[in-house]
Amino acid sequence: MKRDVRILLLGEPKVGKTSLIMSLVGEEFPEEVPLRAEEITIPADVTPEKVPTHIVDYSGIVLGNKSDLRSGSSMETILPIMNQFSEIETCVECSAKNLKNISELFYYAQKAVLHPTAPLYDPEDKQLKPPCVRALSRIFCISDQDNDHILSDAELNCFQKSCFGNPLAPQALEDVKTVVWKNTSDGVQDNGLTLNGFLFLNTLFIQRGRHETTWTILRKFGYDDTLELTDDYLYPELRVPVGCSSELNHLGYQFLQRLFEKYDEDKDSALSPTELKNLFCVLPYMPWGAEVYASVPTTDEGYISHHGYLCQWTLSAYLDIHRCLEYLGYLGYPILTEQDSQTAAVTVTREKEVDLEKGQTQRSVFLCKVIGPRGTGKTAFLQAFVGRSAVVGKGNSSSAFSPYTINTVQVSNQEKYLILYEVDVETEFLKASDASCDVACLMYDSSDPHSFDYCASIYKQHYMESNIPCVLVASKVDLPEVKQFHGMTPAEFCYKHRLPAPLPFSSLSLDSTSKKIYTRLAWAAMYPYVVVRLLLFVIGGFLPKVSHNTSFWLRVALGSAVVAVLGFAIYRAFARQK
Repeated sequence: MKRDVRILLLGEPKVGKTSLIMSLVGEEFPEEVPLRAEEITIPADVTPEKVPTHIVDYSGIVLGNKSDLRSGSSMETILPIMNQFSEIETCVECSAKNLKNISELFYYAQKAVLHPTAPLYDPEDKQLKPPCVRALSRIFCISDQDNDHILSDAELNCFQKSCFGNPLAPQALEDVKTVVWKNTSDGVQDNGLTLNGFLFLNTLFIQRGRHETTWTILRKFGYDDTLELTDDYLYPELRVPVGCSSELNHLGYQFLQRLFEKYDEDKDSALSPTELKNLFCVLPYMPWGAEVYASVPTTDEGYISHHGYLCQWTLSAYLDIHRCLEYLGYLGYPILTEQDSQTAAVTVTREKEVDLEKGQTQRSVFLCKVIGPRGTGKTAFLQAFVGRSAVVGKGNSSSAFSPYTINTVQVSNQEKYLILYEVDVETEFLKASDASCDVACLMYDSSDPHSFDYCASIYKQHYMESNIPCVLVASKVDLPEVKQFHGMTPAEFCYKHRLPAPLPFSSLSLDSTSKKIYTRLAWAAMYPYVVVRLLLFVIGGFLPKVSHNTSFWLRVALGSAVVAVLGFAIYRAFARQK
């Protein structure tokens, strides 16, 4: 909406331009008229559109002044001119002397600026312009909350209340449908308004000079004067400070749940490619490419499951919150939820440093970077997390690749989202932020003698002095294990650096031990303190390896020490929370 309107009066000398301004201000015809009136400003609170209006003595809307000197109307002379020049919005006959149509004159001038006809309607073809049809079609689709391609009485009233503040009276609603039914062959169906009926209704508003009604609808749904969604609507301001992350909250998930139910037409708790395309029909492009099928859990048919759908939205909100807000804007989140903007669907978490100080976190989404040399099986590790083999099968996934996978894990009886990100082996960590994550998974091939050396190097360079917990994973344990050429064995390396012993993983036999690795990673991400390292030792049964020659009592003493330190750490954690 424009912040103000400037009206410039143009015309030959002595036609009464200055008199019109003086009559408007003084509400009476001036006996003495200056050569030129000073610019006046009408405050917003006294204008119909609540917009400040500046009037300057010069303007190009067609008006016939001094109508008091003429008997009859001059409209028959003006109409051919209006028909010839579509830029002319309105013609008004007025008289400064008789105060005839003075207020109306400036009202229509203001209206021509705030609610222009040109972007909406083609007067020659007598139909809506294509950009207007596209915008109104999106609005219809959003307002059709049950996806039956008809606006029911309840949906029409929700729409009416959203745009104009009040629902329609029952009789008024019937009158609207009657008008559409009489003038269209397919505008009303099953006692509801179809898209064609909705478009006809807006065409009728414009033809009857009520284009402000259509503009009110368009602006409520985020459109500007060029019928493009505004940046303020699509990209509301949201600041995510360094060390914080962005997550969808319960309001966001509720909206997405309703959206899923709307477009899951066969009610199979999954979205087929057609259903997914329909869901995003209100966007100018398809936001999810083929890589989504490699990122989230899917059904046996290769469709995005309900769980996978929520996972993908969670991933989008975490990786690029502003793009996610854009998607939600196109989908009509602020209108359907009666919120000021899409930011109501998002929570910005507190800084990670604060979590470390308090010894607890309120986050629901954690990022794990999976790092290892080429051929280690990182892709298989990521795909196993979403219940798939690394071998790309038939269906929607085709040959698409995604460096991300996301799924939920249970941590302390809480459901948390864990994002796995496969770090390209060619990528160099040029700055500290490149290595940043909630937990690092260092993976080596237990059947390759050179594999562990890469992980040890990465750990020493980027994680040894950081607060980021690290978990080592030995992949391909279904193959014969070989001695690593690093200076010490992986177990000895972990013991030296106070890391949990390497966890075994095989993509060919996803037993309970392999599957628990993802829970261990989430544990480490959620509790990145000294206590988590001890928990991983004890819970996982991965106590530091000691020589077979070590006496029984030494092993008992070592185990007792671990338990004692664990108990003290837990006591400290609880004390901090109190």
